[in-house]
Amino acid sequence: MASDRAGGVQSLERAFDLLERMADAGGEVGLSELSASSGLPLPTIHRLMRTLVDCGYVRQQPNRRYALGPRLIRLGESSARLLGTWARPYLADLVEATGETANMALLDGDEVVYVAQVPSRHSMRMFTEVGRRVLPHSTGVGKALLAHVPPEEVRALLARTGMPAATERTIVDPDAFLAELEHIRVQGYAVDDNEQEVGVRCLAVTVPDSPTAAAISISGPAGRVTEAATEKIVPVLQGVARQLSAALASNGAA
Repeated sequence: MASDRAGGVQSLERAFDLLERMADAGGEVGLSELSASSGLPLPTIHRLMRTLVDCGYVRQQPNRRYALGPRLIRLGESSARLLGTWARPYLADLVEATGETANMALLDGDEVVYVAQVPSRHSMRMFTEVGRRVLPHSTGVGKALLAHVPPEEVRALLARTGMPAATERTIVDPDAFLAELEHIRVQGYAVDDNEQEVGVRCLAVTVPDSPTAAAISISGPAGRVTEAATEKIVPVLQGVARQLSAALASNGAA
């Protein structure tokens, strides 16, 4: 019985590893590619993939390659909501420390989706509906997230979205945007300076080692989120991101 349980656990670990390798490959792979990257023999991979297909987590394409299945969408949506729930106490700390509205967002396909928000107590404050989707090139959270994506993948995303201008300050040139991402990697945070909405500034950082790429931000009127305020807010933002990262790792370990 012990060997059966051990085999079952090993199969489960291998199945999840294959799903993650499929996601890293863009969502669609062939068996030989999975065998080469995982080191598992083809018969083992075929058996695991057939089980995942039967469960709806993987589907086989007409070209015989395998793609992530629609049943994963429900798991992903539930996980995103839970991630937002875990983040709210940390966002509340961020509001308390900075006085501005705090947000958490994920990169979902070519869009940024907001999964949590705690509003500022100021009468003049920013409000973004949880669940709202925006293009990443004009947002602080989008820039922070894309700064950690390979440049060729960023170019492909920008080509698909078209980089429409939300305001006259929006960066609409791919080369200029990639230069902005390099600047973000060096300075450790992203800025949306009137680029999504006139009169609004946003500061954002990624959450280190998050189970899925996530960013947190504060947003407020440009008259309050000044350059001087940025120097004080960014260390707080980075500190909260580290605390949230540790909390997520603790939850994952549990």
